[in-house]
Amino acid sequence: MGLRGELYSTKFVANDRTYFFNVKENIKGDVYLNVVESKIASDTGRYIRQSIIVYPEDLGQFVREFQKALDFIKLNAPKQDKQEKQEN
Repeated sequence: MGLRGELYSTKFVANDRTYFFNVKENIKGDVYLNVVESKIASDTGRYIRQSIIVYPEDLGQFVREFQKALDFIKLNAPKQDKQEKQEN
């Protein structure tokens, strides 16, 4: 078992947020996915962390529904060119 039950961890930074994808094992040996968003609160300067846990028996459905949401965004999100995105 790794530090705090972490078996695997990866992250990426996007603007002012950091996303972590952690595979962890609890004391009973159950393995699960922990997805965390971390950002600094503009009013306090303190980190805010939000997290969800997905257990192995739910991963298939989680991935399917996540993909549906991504497909919806791809089809329905307003189109902006790169210049407009950089200005915002």
